[in-house]
Amino acid sequence: MSRVDAHHHVWDLSAHEHSWLAGPGLEPIHRTFGIDDLVPLAAAADITATVLVQTASLLQETVEFLEVAASNDLVAGVVGWVDLTAPDVAEVLAKLQARPDGGYLKGIRHQVHDEPDLEWLLRPDVQRGLAAVADAGLVYDLLTRTPHLPAAIRTAQALPHLTFVLDHISKPAVGGPLDPWATDLRALAALPNVTCKLSGLVTEADWSTWTPADLKPYTDVVLEAFTPDRVMFGSDWPVCLLAADYPTVVATAETLTTHLTPTERQATFTTTATTTYNLT
Repeated sequence: MSRVDAHHHVWDLSAHEHSWLAGPGLEPIHRTFGIDDLVPLAAAADITATVLVQTASLLQETVEFLEVAASNDLVAGVVGWVDLTAPDVAEVLAKLQARPDGGYLKGIRHQVHDEPDLEWLLRPDVQRGLAAVADAGLVYDLLTRTPHLPAAIRTAQALPHLTFVLDHISKPAVGGPLDPWATDLRALAALPNVTCKLSGLVTEADWSTWTPADLKPYTDVVLEAFTPDRVMFGSDWPVCLLAADYPTVVATAETLTTHLTPTERQATFTTTATTTYNLT
């Protein structure tokens, strides 16, 4: 069965500074990673299409990612970055989409979890930008932590015409209490315009001692709340390398979804991503 990896990155440290990669413990991924590094790993895991997701608040990175997608058969879509607060955000999106490789632009993301304002998503200028994303026919990836979920819920309610994708199930602290994360996640899942990525969990657990059993309480909540039709697998490569290699991440996702029916597994590993991001 061909499968989709709905969330991975690449970065070139010689092209752009990534200050977040200089943090303690991040030495294993503090180097350049290109799409050619991922291609053999994806092939071995029967991954035939991927979504390349932004790592920096730089419009130039979005342009570079579109070029990567156009030059490599593995990347089927890009989630890029634009300044949602800019008055000309609609024009910027239109210019990106008008590029020869603009069809690969499927969504927009901002590192909301780095914003000190827990209600950043509710700012009028941000809401205006999100409306422009919807008008452009794109989706919006939510990169949040648990404290940001109330604002995410209100935002998804306010913009029912915009499809939201919750990255990394909102990064709960694995091993801690399920609430308030679980309660807020269920409230977000109750909104029909939100889907969720089963991704990024291994790095929210203890990097050296985690097991699939540690992750299961969280993935069970996600699969019950969203149902497999609104859940998609993502590796979060190469960030995942802090805690697990690519084959282990894929195998762990398989283990955590082994109770699903074949149709449900097809949704989680292929259909949800293909439909949500309009991958071709």
